[in-house]
Amino acid sequence: MSGRYLVAGTGVAGAACVRALTARGRDVIAVNAVANASTAALEADGVRVVIAEAVPQDLVDECDDIVVSPGFAPHLPFVKHAVATGHDVYSEPELAWRLRAEGAPTWLAITGTNGKTTTTTMLAAILAAAGLRTAAVGNIGEPLVSDSIVEPGTYDALAVELSSFQLHWSSTMAPPVGVLLNLADDHLEWHETFDAYAAAKFQVWRAVDGPADASVARDERRQRPARNIAIGNADDPRVAEALSRVDGATVTFTLGDPKPGQYGVRDGWLVDHVTPDGPHPIIAADAIRPAGAHNVANALAAAAAAGAYGIPIPAIRAGLAGYQPEPHRNAPVATVSGVLYVDDSKATNPHAAAASLDAYPAIVWVAGGQLKGVDVDELVARFAARMRGAVLIGVDRAEIAAALARHAPQLPVVDIASTDDGAMAEAVRAAAALAQAGDTVLLAPAAASKDMFSSYAHRGHAFADAVTELAAATGQPPAAS
Repeated sequence: MSGRYLVAGTGVAGAACVRALTARGRDVIAVNAVANASTAALEADGVRVVIAEAVPQDLVDECDDIVVSPGFAPHLPFVKHAVATGHDVYSEPELAWRLRAEGAPTWLAITGTNGKTTTTTMLAAILAAAGLRTAAVGNIGEPLVSDSIVEPGTYDALAVELSSFQLHWSSTMAPPVGVLLNLADDHLEWHETFDAYAAAKFQVWRAVDGPADASVARDERRQRPARNIAIGNADDPRVAEALSRVDGATVTFTLGDPKPGQYGVRDGWLVDHVTPDGPHPIIAADAIRPAGAHNVANALAAAAAAGAYGIPIPAIRAGLAGYQPEPHRNAPVATVSGVLYVDDSKATNPHAAAASLDAYPAIVWVAGGQLKGVDVDELVARFAARMRGAVLIGVDRAEIAAALARHAPQLPVVDIASTDDGAMAEAVRAAAALAQAGDTVLLAPAAASKDMFSSYAHRGHAFADAVTELAAATGQPPAAS
C-alpha cells in the first residue's frame, strides 16, 4: 500500500481510517461535509482536512486510493468519477483487511437483510464461552482498522457484522467463514436494484469463490480443498439458490428437521447434523432469547459459524444459554391494563417487521419512518388479519396507510402527523385506545428512523418512555414483561 489516500467522511469509521493510515506513514487527505470536533481533532494531528459538501473531483485526481465511509453510494458523482478514472475505491472493512498483519485474529463474517447484530453477538458469546479472546465488531462495536484487530495479540477470533454497503466496497476481503442469513428488499435507494444489493451480500462468501455462473452445472466446476466455508439459510430461496452455486465447502441451516450437512430443529431442539456421528442436540429451541422463530434461525447460524471454526458443541450450548439479547429486538417493555407493549424498533424494513408481526396473534401495529424505497404492500397483506389497529408515524406513513386501505379497509388507523419529541407518546396513547386486554402493541416500524430520531435505539427508548408515561397516567405500575 502506497501513494496518497483520500478518506471521504470523518465519522467514527472514517476518522479511524485516517488514524490507521497516518500511523503507518501514509499521506492522507480527509474530506467531510461539515467542520466538527472530529475534523478539528484530525487537523490538530496534522492531517490535511478539506470541508466540502461534495468531494471535489480534482481532489480525487490528486490521490491514488479513495476510502469512502460505507454510506457513500456508488452513484455519487465523485465516486463514479473515481471508478471511471481507475482509482481503487473501498471502505473501512476492506482497508482493515489490507492492513491485517500475520497472526491477526480470524474473521467470522455475518451478513443478511435482518438478524445480523443478533447473530454476530450470539457468535461472540459462543466464542467467549469457548475461552477465546473475542468481540463483536464491524458494523457494530470497535472499528475494524483498530490495531487490536489488524495486529496480533488482543483477539483470537472475531464475530464480524458486515452490511451490504461495506461488502459492496470490498474487493479482496475474504473471511474464511461467511454467513448469509437472509435476503429481502432493503436499501434500494442506495443500491438502486435488488440484484445489486444481493450481489453485495454474496461477497461474504468470497473466500469460497461466491456464487458461480448459474449456467455451469455444479459437478462440472473445479474442485478445491474445503479450507473456507460458506454458510447460508436453506429456508430462504434466494440464499439457497445462490449457495448452490458456490464453489467450495458449504453448510446450511433450517428451521426444519436437518439433513446431513445442516443445522436445524428436531423435536424442539437445535441440532448439529454436520459433525461426524450426528445429529447432536445443542440446546432447546424455547431457551433461545430473544424469542421467535427468526431468532432460532439466528442461533442456528451462529452455531454453524462456530462449528465451522471448530468450536465444540458444549461451548456452543453454553454461549447460547448465556446470551444476553441486544436491546430493541422484539423486547417486551411492559404490560399495561392487560396489553403487552413490545419494542422491535430494530425492525427497520418489512422483512424484519414480518418476523415480529408473526410472533403475536392480535396486534396494534406502530409503524412508519423511512421506507428506503421498499414496498410494504406484501407485508400488510400478509398480516392485516392479525391487526386490531395501526398507528402510523414518520415521513413515509402515507405509503403504509395506502397499503392498509387496500388490504384492511375496515381497520382503524391513526395518523400521527407530528414529528416532535411528543410524537411517540401520542402514538402510544393512540395504540392503547385501540388495544384490548390480551393484545400486543408492537413497535415494528418496517422503516428506518432518522426522519424523526437519531437512531432506531432512540426510537425504541422513546417508545419505552411513552409506555412508562401511559402506565403512570392510568394510575398503575406497568407489569414487568
